[in-house]
Amino acid sequence: QQDRINVWLRPSLCDPQGALYNVLQSKMTIGSGGLEGKGFLGGTMTKLNYVPEQSTDFIFSVIGEEFGFIGAMLVLGLFALLLVRMTWLGTFTGYSMTRLVAGGATGIFLVHVLINIGMNLGVMPVIGIPLPFVSYGGSALLANTVLVAVALNLHARREEFSIYGA
Repeated sequence: QQDRINVWLRPSLCDPQGALYNVLQSKMTIGSGGLEGKGFLGGTMTKLNYVPEQSTDFIFSVIGEEFGFIGAMLVLGLFALLLVRMTWLGTFTGYSMTRLVAGGATGIFLVHVLINIGMNLGVMPVIGIPLPFVSYGGSALLANTVLVAVALNLHARREEFSIYGA
């Protein structure tokens, strides 16, 4: 745990073949993608397994290498669209529970996106938070889908809740 904090705050003191390896490889992988990337399944650093945990924690580095800056910005734009839509769902409803659920879902997605992309870029400590709807793993995908479904369902039934005086 101390190594994770040292990698984040004082990388010059860490072993590049040890605790710092994941972050260094992730940064190099993202940088090697350039503007347009190397193409789908064309990333050399991901093919040769230089990036550990590339299907879960460091999936953004794979996107950055294969689809470049444009693809990474597209992914960030899609997440921004999701966050704006979730905020909109909570803002324009008269029921406070729907507002709280949509706000909580937005907060969860925002934190997960910021932490995952931040640890891929080396500006956050590596803690193993998946990138919503992108990282490999069934339980995270299921939880994120259920979270969006609950928020959408509460928003769709907003008229039913408003007759109870809330």
